[in-house]
Formats: sequence, C-alpha cells, structure tokens
Amino acid sequence: MFGQVVTGHSGHAASDNGQIQDLVERAQLGDRSALEELYLIHFDRIYSYLHMSVGSRHDAEDLTTQTFVKMLESIGRFRWRSAPFSAWLFRIAHNLAMDHFRARRRWQPEEEIPEPPGAEENSAEEQALASIGDASLLELIARLSPEQRQVLTLKFVFRFSNGEAAAILDKTEGAVKSLQHRALASLHKHVTR
Repeated sequence: MFGQVVTGHSGHAASDNGQIQDLVERAQLGDRSALEELYLIHFDRIYSYLHMSVGSRHDAEDLTTQTFVKMLESIGRFRWRSAPFSAWLFRIAHNLAMDHFRARRRWQPEEEIPEPPGAEENSAEEQALASIGDASLLELIARLSPEQRQVLTLKFVFRFSNGEAAAILDKTEGAVKSLQHRALASLHKHVTR
C-alpha cells in the first residue's frame, strides 16, 4: 500500500511514503520545487481518474487544474492520517467531480439494486470478472452509475484499498464493498445479456 511505486508525468518515481512525506513537509514550508515534484508525481493519476469520472477531456483538464490549485491552497492544513497523501489528492478530485456533476445536473442518485436472495458476495464478483473476458472493462464501467464507476475505477484501475477508496469517497469501507459488489453484479448482467 505505502510502498508501491507511483510514476508521475515526468517519469519520476516516488518509491516510498518517506519520499512523499518529505516532499509534503517541504511543500508545507513553501518549497516551490517540492510542490512541483508532488504535481509531477500525481498529475497522470489525477487526470486519468477525472477523465474516467467526467468523460470529457476538456472537463478533466479543467478539474485537474482545480485539484492542484486546491492542493496549493490547502497543503498547509494537510495532516498525515491512515490514508496516504495521494488519497487526500484523490478526495479533492472526487469532490470537484461531484461538484461538476451537480452543476451540470447530470448527477443521478445511485439506483438501488436489490441483492438476490441467498447470493454470496464473492460469487457475484467471481462471475462478473470471469465473464468479462475480452470485453473492455472501461467500456463496461462507463455504463454504471457515477458512484459505482468511481469505486471500480479507484479499486481496479488505481489499485486503492477499500480503506483508501472509502477515505476518497467519504464513505465507510462497508459502503465501498457494497458499491463494488453491486457494480460487479451489474457488469455481470451487461456481459451475460
């Protein structure tokens, strides 16, 4: 989780949480080069997340810029907790994406999909993943509700843990697991039609 390599826009790599922590501490003291390095390390992942979330390159570029402006404005208030710095940035990006949807009135509350009686959580996940086969996961994800898309994108594209995804989305881990389960069940329905 904390030791994974994160490759940024410039090809630099943050090989451990210690390097990111050092950059954040320097950025909080006003070190411009540390701010630039944090931007370069995180740009690609934030942009990709926003592009997948909003579906428009132009809107994703605008929201990515806003994410890093907010990072600059509030990095002094950032405090290390259980989630990594990248989860804090993704949370900013997520909030901006939700504001974007609300402003455009495209935001739709998630449709509740009742669980079939006696269904086991793992079986739906296993069936959905097994039946996707050659179909493009990203094309199928685009058919889901915005919340379901975000959970699957955070979990499977960006490889965040349930706890990190919960911190980004301001949900409980249980809610993230439930969204993931319903999303995978919905994917299974799309694939088996």
